[in-house]
Amino acid sequence: MLKMKEEDEEEWNPPLMATYKHLLDDPEQHRRLLLDNNVTDDDEQVQVPPVIDLHDDDEQCRAAMIVRAASEWGFFQVTNHGVPQPLLDELHQAQLAVFRRPFQRKLREPLLGLESSPESYRWGTPTATCLEQLSWSEAYHIPLMTIMTPGGAADTDTKTRALRLVIEEVSAAMSKLALQLAGILVAGIDEDEAAVAQCTRISTCFLRLNRYPAAAESGGPKALFGLCPHTDSDFLTIVHQQDAVGGLQLLNKAGRWVAVRPNPGALIVNVGDLLQAWSNDRYRSVEHRVVLPSPSAATDRFSAAFFLCPAYDTLIRPRCCSGDPPRYRSFTFGEYRNQIKEDVRLTGRKLGLQRFRLHQEEDTAAAHCDFPSTKPTSI
Repeated sequence: MLKMKEEDEEEWNPPLMATYKHLLDDPEQHRRLLLDNNVTDDDEQVQVPPVIDLHDDDEQCRAAMIVRAASEWGFFQVTNHGVPQPLLDELHQAQLAVFRRPFQRKLREPLLGLESSPESYRWGTPTATCLEQLSWSEAYHIPLMTIMTPGGAADTDTKTRALRLVIEEVSAAMSKLALQLAGILVAGIDEDEAAVAQCTRISTCFLRLNRYPAAAESGGPKALFGLCPHTDSDFLTIVHQQDAVGGLQLLNKAGRWVAVRPNPGALIVNVGDLLQAWSNDRYRSVEHRVVLPSPSAATDRFSAAFFLCPAYDTLIRPRCCSGDPPRYRSFTFGEYRNQIKEDVRLTGRKLGLQRFRLHQEEDTAAAHCDFPSTKPTSI
């Protein structure tokens, strides 16, 4: 029975060991990973980002808590969030099934059965030149346009239509929640709550389904990243940790990695780069990562993340409050994405907002930075 289970896993697991053997066999790579990232059990600290009840009767107090959490942590958790737990449970069961399909089938067949679908199955990190850049995971990247197009799955089988319906319902609920929270946050920097909704497009928002193989199954040490350190290139991200398997870690203000334990019934919310730039650094887009489940967990980690993004031509312009100068030059979302792609191609990693940060001497000479109300795609 055990042998059959191992054979099944070999059939559905991506060939991570074979593909990245040259990195895994290098002792110096492992030494650098441990020293540079402090990924050890002794050093691991556990903290709990603020938990905010969205059904709190005091609306003003609730908004103030959200603004403070985004400013101090960049991460927070929400309960009574409006995404039904049975729906999230159904999504989890669907993920178990889709990731346990044969690897070659995952490569070959679109998840939702749409021939022209832009969705993408991804595994590992093709550009990785060292273990610090390697993500030991597999994922489905599903643009909202894929699932929100009416009649797109008319010719697919019953199971595919059911999966599409679950993904569509989860995406719609998370999108509604993300817009609600983003509206509160932009109001916190004296902007119109509707500004985010005006520039958000289903062509750029997406849902990502993730699977992180347990260290025991991967054959690699715990120090490997399930998802390497990064910030999110969006307005706001909503994450559902689908089980009790931990692994998510945040970089705190002291420069230490702290673990976030799963909180049943809560969704995790984190600020993205675009909101940090728009708020002129009032809100924090915090670096975070996922470490592989420990061998003692003996199970994979699954999560689902919704990314709230604007149209590519949306202009991100810092909102300057209390006379503060702008800390970033204005840029479009499309320009930001293209710069990230170029940086990854040349350096193997994302440089992000530092590419658009103004030098101190340029700050005082920077031009007008108020929100242009006449241009809904400019923020």
